[in-house]
Amino acid sequence: MIVAVVALGAWHGINPGMGWLFAVALGLQEGRGSAVWRALPPLALGHALAVGQAVLVGLLLGLVVPVLFLKWFVAAVLLVFGLLKLVRSRHPRFGGMQVGFGGLTLWSMLMASAHGAGLMVVPFVIGNETRTMESGMAMAGMGSHPLGLTATVVHTAAYLLVAGCVALLVYHKLGLRLLRSAWINLDLVWAGALIATAIVTPLI
Repeated sequence: MIVAVVALGAWHGINPGMGWLFAVALGLQEGRGSAVWRALPPLALGHALAVGQAVLVGLLLGLVVPVLFLKWFVAAVLLVFGLLKLVRSRHPRFGGMQVGFGGLTLWSMLMASAHGAGLMVVPFVIGNETRTMESGMAMAGMGSHPLGLTATVVHTAAYLLVAGCVALLVYHKLGLRLLRSAWINLDLVWAGALIATAIVTPLI
């Protein structure tokens, strides 16, 4: 589970729609690298909130809904997100480039939620919880919250590390030349990732 959650965090960090492009834009606008550094904490916090709330809801539903049904439900939602991403790629719009810590945190949370970032983590957490219960390793009082918290923290740490590295690399070394010459349609890649996750979710 940890490897999958870390990999997803890294993948989310690479996606410019998840925040590093915003951080680079702030740095270029202000003409200093400190603006890039300043944008990273609220971006990570917003991402963590989006992932954490999705994981928490999934784990709480798992207490009252059969896990197999929950897996298929999450798979269906992921599939819908993926298909919607294929037909339209508009992102939620909030604020502008002049945005404070709170606004940037909210922007990041909305973007991560709209991209289905938290939903992609939920299947791995549910699958791990199910195996733990079946093997008799669950202890009274432990519950699901520590697992969800661990997944959120680990995922966000991987996201922050990758997004921060990409943002600083683009700002200091590549600049906008990368975006003009080496841009790929990450919306299509993201849609494919959502659909792929939907397919494997019932198998986890």
